[in-house]
Amino acid sequence: MSPRPRTALSAVLIVLACLLAPCGTLAGWAAYGLADTGRYVAVMAPLAGDPDVREAVADAVGDGVAGEVAAGPLHGTVRDFVRDAARSFTRTDAFREGWNEANRTVHRALVRALRDDRAAGRPVTADLAPVTARVKERLTEDPVLPAHEADRLRKGYQVLDVAAFWLPLASVVFALTGIAVAACRRRAVTAVGIGTALGGALLALAVVAGRRATLAELPGAVDGPAALAVYDALTETLRTAAWLLVGLGLTVALASWLGGRYAHLLRRRRPPARATADPAPTRPSRARL
Repeated sequence: MSPRPRTALSAVLIVLACLLAPCGTLAGWAAYGLADTGRYVAVMAPLAGDPDVREAVADAVGDGVAGEVAAGPLHGTVRDFVRDAARSFTRTDAFREGWNEANRTVHRALVRALRDDRAAGRPVTADLAPVTARVKERLTEDPVLPAHEADRLRKGYQVLDVAAFWLPLASVVFALTGIAVAACRRRAVTAVGIGTALGGALLALAVVAGRRATLAELPGAVDGPAALAVYDALTETLRTAAWLLVGLGLTVALASWLGGRYAHLLRRRRPPARATADPAPTRPSRARL
């Protein structure tokens, strides 16, 4: 194959590899990172001490109790009293334990429903009564997700589960193949590094854009700072992965560039090879007298 078709094929493969790298990272984060209950609970646990989250919980409890109590003119007083009590409760170890158990219970129910095709058409429910026994003696089972949203998320999760494995693998295969068929492999390696860094930077920008979109789409009943605290906790590993792609890509590109530059200098400074010694001259034979 002539150099021009090889260069074109290499460029196409490298572009595909660089595009699939951030997509595979995102799919892996969603399918493996968010689907692991232990990791999810560990990520959410510090939020029990976040002031915005505690305030949002206190407001939600206060509004919920006040809405069920027919206090008439004392409605505001009852609501403030319940809020103060709930705010005080959020500073206890019992709240932290209940927070972790509630997240563990809801997450297991959600992941179980997403992985089970037999749950199609049914809402996702979680029995939180044992978790909230210290706060409320009796709690009915409320749906975590309506049936139509659970079915939609189930299909999306199955796609992510497949993409989380195949997209990173395809990215590596395309990159290696693109380097192998390139007319100048050093430049191909540099291109792969730069493209990977750009993909990581785009992924980091997508996380920032998603944060702003989340804040803009929050309903009025949801506390904004608390929701953003949850978003930041969940996307921390994704942000780290994005910056790892940037660092890895720049390192590969810089190493390839420096290798080509100094290899050229070394070749110019290398002393010429010594010429092989001429064989010793043979003595002329003496003529016989």
